[in-house]
Amino acid sequence: MLCAAFVCMLPILGPVLLADELSLSFKVELIQGLLENDDAGEYYEESFYKPIWTGPNKASVLRRSALIEALKNADVHALPRENYHLKTILGMVESAKTHADLGALEAKLTKSFLLYAKQVHSGLVRPSKIDDAIARKISYVPTRDFLDGLVAGDPVRFIKSLPPQSEEYHRLLRARQDLLRIQEHGGWGPLVPLGKYRLGDSGLQIIQLRDRLVSKGYLKRSMSVEFDQEMLSAVIQFQSDHGLALDGIAGVSTISEINRSIIERLKSVTVAIERERWQNKGHLGVSELAPRKILVNLTDFTAKIIDDGKITFQTRSVVGADEDDRRSPEFSDVMEHMVINPTWYVPRSITVNEYLPELQADPTAHNYLTLFSPVDGITIPREEVDFTVFDEDTFPFEMKQAPSTSNALGLVKFMFPNRHNIYLHDTPHKNLFMKEERTFSHGCIRLQDPFEFAYELLALQSADPILDFQSILQTGKETTVVLHQPVPVHIIYRTAVSTEGGRMGYRRDIYGRDAMIFVALSEAGVVIRQNQG
Repeated sequence: MLCAAFVCMLPILGPVLLADELSLSFKVELIQGLLENDDAGEYYEESFYKPIWTGPNKASVLRRSALIEALKNADVHALPRENYHLKTILGMVESAKTHADLGALEAKLTKSFLLYAKQVHSGLVRPSKIDDAIARKISYVPTRDFLDGLVAGDPVRFIKSLPPQSEEYHRLLRARQDLLRIQEHGGWGPLVPLGKYRLGDSGLQIIQLRDRLVSKGYLKRSMSVEFDQEMLSAVIQFQSDHGLALDGIAGVSTISEINRSIIERLKSVTVAIERERWQNKGHLGVSELAPRKILVNLTDFTAKIIDDGKITFQTRSVVGADEDDRRSPEFSDVMEHMVINPTWYVPRSITVNEYLPELQADPTAHNYLTLFSPVDGITIPREEVDFTVFDEDTFPFEMKQAPSTSNALGLVKFMFPNRHNIYLHDTPHKNLFMKEERTFSHGCIRLQDPFEFAYELLALQSADPILDFQSILQTGKETTVVLHQPVPVHIIYRTAVSTEGGRMGYRRDIYGRDAMIFVALSEAGVVIRQNQG
């Protein structure tokens, strides 16, 4: 109804608005209205100020109808409708009486369209302004491409093509609407008292746990007061969806996640929607699917190989500790090769901040590490060095560890050269993969099943990837194996993720980044309705 009213209200002042007949007033108001947008101003200048929105032709009617419908439903994409001044636009339409009024309206519509197009396509906020570790390069679409695309074809189809077209984005939009509906109907019910509930237990707390699982869709409603087999299956499924230990026991960790409020989940989904926009393509109409990619979700502690949109391999991971200079960054790059039997060149920060103080106390500490000159690579005998005369700024040497089963990188590393010096690798510390929250590294990503990961990567270029890999491994010599088809790597941070079963799963905000992003989104106008539950 709103769009129909808008079309009907738009006044047609005289004949078709051509440049030589428009009088100066339309152009003056249009130029004035676009003073802050040079690209849009140039676009109109080159088209001799031909109106996109306010002409009396059918194309203009379709464009403004499509835009108004999009602005009216901007909140479906977790965007603040107030950003796009819909009420102001409708007021200007109702009061327009002159060519000057139409010029001002044309400018207002163009600015609202461009702002909406940019934000629904690439996001409301810039990640680099939130946290340097969110090193996500956003591919912004030029103003001209937005306007050309709008004018060239079906405006409804074009505007609908602006948001990310990925399945994950659409699942997140549906999840947000589902959460809002649940919120309007009172939430998920009473919280479950913290405790440790297991198969065979009964009582009031079990009833409360059952009710909460029912409201979240993990159990069918029943009158049972026992922790039975059905509840056990539901708890395990919930744990799986939320990255928890799959022990079937509703302990403190599991109950804490079951008790999370709808508002917390809405924030998580809203941030995930924004993050998905950050990864949108910089050219309109480009497919989101790549034949093969590697996806590392830091909050999920997993690394996946995805082929044609389907997970073909998955392994547990260990990520950077939640400490300054150790948190794993978020970025995308391309894996080019793997190194079997790698040498570990100790990062400078670890050498001077961790090892140097220990060497000053005991020169024989960490005797598995070799001291060498960074200038010519010559090995430096430790007995020739007085470590006490150096500090972190003056220490002139580097350290490395030769290939071995005890090497800090394990027996293989996977390289995608980047300025962060981050890569995926094996580790001798296998016990860490059994922990629920795995934040222990200095920033790189450790893999639980690195050999199997390598086999999967080599399968595209080897008739017998296991034999080829193991043959090199048995030599004990550092060997680089180039990937014939380099693979895109995306290190992401998502606390709201869809599961293979179509449900939403959630993860902890391990570095507090999502909280910072939501603050920035709130400052940009995003509002989530508050409720209990």
